[in-house]
Order: sequence, then structure tokens, then C-alpha cells
Amino acid sequence: MIVLASKSASRQAMLRQAGVAFEARPADIDERALEAEIAGASPYAIALALAEAKALAVHEPGRVVLGSDSLLDVEGRRFDKPASRDAAAEHLRFFSGRTMHLHSAAALVRDGATIWSHAATARLQVRELSADFIDDYLDAEWPEVSWCVGVFRIEALGVQLFDAIDGDYFTVLGMPLLPVLGALRELGELPR
Repeated sequence: MIVLASKSASRQAMLRQAGVAFEARPADIDERALEAEIAGASPYAIALALAEAKALAVHEPGRVVLGSDSLLDVEGRRFDKPASRDAAAEHLRFFSGRTMHLHSAAALVRDGATIWSHAATARLQVRELSADFIDDYLDAEWPEVSWCVGVFRIEALGVQLFDAIDGDYFTVLGMPLLPVLGALRELGELPR
């Protein structure tokens, strides 16, 4: 049984649905401080660093710990989870008609050493969003989307934000699941 260093319901659901036995133990790290240390790095590199830091923060001797993180950038501007409904509406207005780049990363750690890491990027073309759509959407999806970078759940009404998506579905959900499963098989944590 692996340890998932996350409280993300989406990541837990992905593992559960894939038949991976895990125990969730959320990591306690200061993400903003780590980001400040590596300021200037690409969002892809930052997502990898955060995934690794989360896995390293959970100490479980002899066990594989999985850390994961996602970052979103739109036209070079990074976005975090919205702090309020007003912030969510502001994010959606900015995203309208633009392309999101969602970087999802995962790292596996055992006994304080990173033994595998991977990141993937999905490109999501946001359609033109009207003010009425944004209000109706947030009426239906708030506060659930407050936990989501990008203010959407692709498995729910969030799919209506997009004209096109280029990238792996699991990457969009927040973790590059297929490479994670492959790595867990290589490590003997899943049957080959």
C-alpha cells in the first residue's frame, strides 16, 4: 500500500478507481515559500518541485509516497485556486477566449529519496464566456471549484468552459495517472 501525500479528492478518486491501495496523509509544506525559492523556473518545473516536496514531507519508512501538484498558466500568468467567488469570476473572465496550460506532476519517494518523477502539460482552449454564463456557472459549481486551480472540474460542468482540449484526461484532473501506474508496476507496488 502506497501513501498519497495529498488531501485532493480528485487524486484520491483516481487512485481508488484505478484499484491502487493507498493511505492519504496530506503533506504539510509551505508551497508559496518553495515557489519563491525557485522563482523564475517554468510552471512545469515548479509543479515537479512541489510534487517532490510533498512526497518528501511525508515520512513513512520503507513505503512509497506519492506527491502530486498542478499549476496553471495563461499567457504567462500563473493562477492558484481562487480565494473567493469574486476571485473565481475574475479568473474566468481572464480565461475567456484564451488557452490554459495545465501542468500536472507526480513524484514517488521512498526513505527520503526521490525514485521517480514525471510531469505532463495539457492545453485547454477556453471558449468565449459571457457574464451570464460565468454567474450561472458559479451558482452551480461554487464552492466545489474553489479547490480547483482553473476554477473547473472537467468531470462536471467545467467541461462547458472549453472548445478544445489537447492532453491526457488524467493530467487535466490533476495527476499524470498513466505514468504513475507504470512506475508503480515497475516498483512492484502493482501487479505487472
